[in-house]
Amino acid sequence: MMKPFVPTLCLAALTACTSGNAGSTTETPAQTRRAITQLLATQTAAWNRGDVAGFMQGYWRSDSLVFIGKSGLTYGWQPTLDNHRRSYPNPAAMGQLRFEGLRVTPDGPEAAHVVGRWHLTRPGLGDLQGHYLLVLRHLNGQWVIVADHSS
Repeated sequence: MMKPFVPTLCLAALTACTSGNAGSTTETPAQTRRAITQLLATQTAAWNRGDVAGFMQGYWRSDSLVFIGKSGLTYGWQPTLDNHRRSYPNPAAMGQLRFEGLRVTPDGPEAAHVVGRWHLTRPGLGDLQGHYLLVLRHLNGQWVIVADHSS
């Protein structure tokens, strides 16, 4: 049975993928995969040094960004940053992030999605882990996450 939030996620992702200022790209699928893998590596490095704002640089700076997590839907870059700061108030709470099993799939010259697993190693606080689906767009010359469903 389809859960009620799934159609909402699909609609939000499609809306995000069809709005905004698309930046034309002539990247090959392999180049797209490398660029997105590098974006995720940059995010991981920022997270692992306790830099939530640096981590958020990989996300679309827009009120249309959608983040879906255990607490529900969050719209907008700033509210998403604020939620991350509340949930992970210091480097110990943030732990060390690791992405695994990445499957980067170009969906055309200006869109892609990533499916994978995340793991936070947090000594003394307990590890956290889950799966995610990211929707990315090539906007203004760079790949950015426009929708993130992490569980």
